[in-house]
Amino acid sequence: MNAQPPVFEAPARFNIADYFLDQRLREGRGEKAAIRLDEGELTYRDVEVLANQFGQVLERLGVRQEERVMIALPDGAEFVGALFGILKIGAVAVPISRELRREDIAAFYELSRCRIAVAHAPVVETFAAAAAGSPWPAQILVVGTGSGEHPSFESERQTVGDELETCPTHRDDPAIWLFSSDPCGRPLAAVQPHASFAIATECYAKGILDYRADDVTISVPKLSYSYSLGSNLLFPFAVGATAVLYPEPPTPEVLFAKIVRHRPSILVTVPTFISRMMNDPEAANHDLSSLRFATSAAEALPASLYHRWKKTFGVELLDGLGTAEMGHIFISNRPDEVRPGTLGRAVPGYEVKICDDEGHEVPDGEVGRLWIRGHSRAFGYWQNMPRTRKAFRGEWFVGSDLASRDEEGYFTYCGRDDNVLKVGGRWLLPREIEQCLLQHPAVKECVVIGVCDADGLTKPYAFVVPTAPSPELEEDLKNFALEHMEAYKYPRRVILLDALPRIDLGRVDRGRLKTLV
Repeated sequence: MNAQPPVFEAPARFNIADYFLDQRLREGRGEKAAIRLDEGELTYRDVEVLANQFGQVLERLGVRQEERVMIALPDGAEFVGALFGILKIGAVAVPISRELRREDIAAFYELSRCRIAVAHAPVVETFAAAAAGSPWPAQILVVGTGSGEHPSFESERQTVGDELETCPTHRDDPAIWLFSSDPCGRPLAAVQPHASFAIATECYAKGILDYRADDVTISVPKLSYSYSLGSNLLFPFAVGATAVLYPEPPTPEVLFAKIVRHRPSILVTVPTFISRMMNDPEAANHDLSSLRFATSAAEALPASLYHRWKKTFGVELLDGLGTAEMGHIFISNRPDEVRPGTLGRAVPGYEVKICDDEGHEVPDGEVGRLWIRGHSRAFGYWQNMPRTRKAFRGEWFVGSDLASRDEEGYFTYCGRDDNVLKVGGRWLLPREIEQCLLQHPAVKECVVIGVCDADGLTKPYAFVVPTAPSPELEEDLKNFALEHMEAYKYPRRVILLDALPRIDLGRVDRGRLKTLV
């Protein structure tokens, strides 16, 4: 399959702070709104000044080129200023969620050996406790009202000027760490160079979605996630558009209110949240007419959910697939070519193929592993050579995602190899069992995972939240599945729960489920 070449070739001397921010001022967009908050707007010039101040403060605190700086801030002006300030001095940004537990933060400290953590005042004590136990001591730069124990950005910024020359980094210098999921639960950092973000922007944001200067974007995921970092910050900045940022946890009520207030034209969301929006009792009464389209990623978007959304809001919903290792989305539906239930087709600039475990391409219609080639690929995983060797093969990235492709080049997502099961030598999609069991009147929610039995063989287990528990329900559900599915697919155990354990954005914590067996 021939892929079109990337539409952007970064020069040798290239810094994405210049590409996404400085260049907007050179274009005369300094007074254009870059960020919209509930309390007001920041222009591109305002963001530039804030970034310059952050950069100078970080340099004064000892940060040098290529050293890592952690960002643990709510979505807002300071997050954006810190990010571009880090990039402007040639350092490496490591954005993480500020909601992490102390032991998780300690793991990020140990992995990144960051010089400084830029942390929101309410979580500084947690970060300080995590840093105290780390063999790599790191300072904390506090954003917001904090104690005098750590330097405060508000105080330090008073001692610096508004101008800062952007470091002439190389296009292959590390710029941002994007984190990928690791089945063992450890941070898995994909190290992305400066050029990757511009290439992803040119290929996907401009080439597929047609981001425009008059667009206003808003996102459900936060900027610490690579999906939102691209779609709700870097992409709009690349064209001089405006990004709506808010610190609150996303709920349907919060999002509907933000849409009414800010009238965005692009919504960045995920299927789990789309379902929550659709289940809002007042969903049909909310006005989403300002939206040109919404994007969906991070998990498969069922065709039924797409049709419910489209019927209710009349807004196009574009499903796609991307990874931290490839910078952003590399398969996507187009605004004028949506095929519900599929991820769409490969984004120009990327080549995607489906292979078996030996690396041979499989025929159209068969399930296999995704192999992706494109110039926005990461270097590899930081301090994890075994995983790097497994996933980064020559020019290709080979992850855990399984999919099939039809004869017209549309890809259908089939899950990850750590949650798609091979039972009796045959692929089994957990959602097939889930959809079957959800038809039973006693099942309110259901998740299926693979569990190894005493012989080391994978078997499907179902975790069910019942409408009304009963001693007979486990056997009833097994028999129900046997009546409606092939015999090898029925759940070998049904475990009843009061509620499913969940993580960010309401997604089910499948790792936690394995501990309940």
